[in-house]
Parts: sequence; structure tokens; C-alpha cells
Amino acid sequence: MKIDGACHCGEITYEARVDPARTIVCHCGDCQTISGGPCRVNVPALTENLTVTGTPTSYVKTGGSGDAVTTAFCGTCGSALWSGKGDTPAFVFLRTGVIRQRAELIPTAQGFCESGQPWAMEMAKIPVVGR
Repeated sequence: MKIDGACHCGEITYEARVDPARTIVCHCGDCQTISGGPCRVNVPALTENLTVTGTPTSYVKTGGSGDAVTTAFCGTCGSALWSGKGDTPAFVFLRTGVIRQRAELIPTAQGFCESGQPWAMEMAKIPVVGR
């Protein structure tokens, strides 16, 4: 599936090809902290299938696996864009919140659920207010 995305301010844009069936929800502590939310939804894309306009800012952290994980974001508005292992990853995990077709990227799996917030695992039980 061809997708396109942009940060909130529009300074960084991209196009990529992804397999929607590989969309996942991540509940790891890093995703919670960096996103400011209980989880994050990602879809992997081969870097050879990713075209970026603009220059993202990056942040490198050693992940739980011991590997360096680089997170890319917009230096102006702070929108999270993707993460990948090492300096030149074969693929990156695109953050679905900045993808225009995000409604079509329905998660098929969840990971790091042991780190998840208990209430986030049962969101359907939380009352909906306003629409």
C-alpha cells in the first residue's frame, strides 16, 4: 500500500510503501514516554521504499535489546515520524499518527503488553464522551 505522511507543521513529508497487515500497537515504556500516551501504533517500511522531504531531527537511545535505536522527529513541531535500529536501518517503524491513510492501518497485533497500562488494554470499556 502506498502511503504519505507529514509532521504537524508540514516541514517534513514522506511517501512509503507498507504492508498494512504488519501494523502493530506497541506498549513499551519508551513508546509511552516518547509519545506522551499509553501506546503507539507503528507500521514498518523498508528504507528503500521511503522518500523523505525535509531533514528530521533524531535522537539515539540504547534500547532494551542493547541496540542503538534512532527516533526521527520534526525539529520544529516535535511530531514523531519513525524509529529504526542503528545509523542505516534496513527498515523503520513509521508512526501512524502522521500518516494520512492512518484509518486504513488497522493494527493486527500488540507488543510489550506487560509494560502496557492495564486500562489501555480495555479501552472499549471506557465511556465515550462527545464525538
